[in-house]
Amino acid sequence: MTNRRLKKSVIYGIYSLVFIGMIGLIYVLESNIPKKQFDNNEYSYVSKTIFDDVIPVISTEEKITKPYNADDVKVLKTYYDYKGEETSQQNSLIYYENTYMQSSGISYGKEDIFDVISILPGTVEEVKEDEILGKVVKIKHNDNVISLYQCLSETTINKGDTVIQGQVIGQSGSCNLEKDIKNHVYFELIINNETVNPENYYGKTLNEIQG
Repeated sequence: MTNRRLKKSVIYGIYSLVFIGMIGLIYVLESNIPKKQFDNNEYSYVSKTIFDDVIPVISTEEKITKPYNADDVKVLKTYYDYKGEETSQQNSLIYYENTYMQSSGISYGKEDIFDVISILPGTVEEVKEDEILGKVVKIKHNDNVISLYQCLSETTINKGDTVIQGQVIGQSGSCNLEKDIKNHVYFELIINNETVNPENYYGKTLNEIQG
């Protein structure tokens, strides 16, 4: 019996058929594997990471509220108005260490301790203990509006916190600046780097202030 050798062309043909068969088998297997369909409309994408700073968004239609929500809180010391009446100006003078100073804010108080709240959403820029003003909280609401809460007995927030409008940030107390006034909060409102009379801005929107 003699050995027969296959021609090279036949061998190459067999290899080609085997290769084509393998490709076909892979295609059949792949086509039978269930694939999850992705619809771009079903997903939302973000460009920020969870580690990015959270900046509160403040609507320009947000109305400024008073720094408290108790019903029986009263004005104990008024804001000093250069154009105001003499009797009003006298009630807006603060006597400290044998010196009379013009009040750049308003003292709100009552007999019992009450919650002090943020007048707008914002970011807490400062929480500190001051020898004269007691516990102080500073909140930045936008580039033009800052609120200061002073003479607090307690604070419930920290520097860097974001707060919502009406959130409790501390409780009323007393301080060395106004020893004659017991339980109260000394509140200042700063707009465009100037202290203003808060009573003239309650109920106004940021649009109205910046308009």
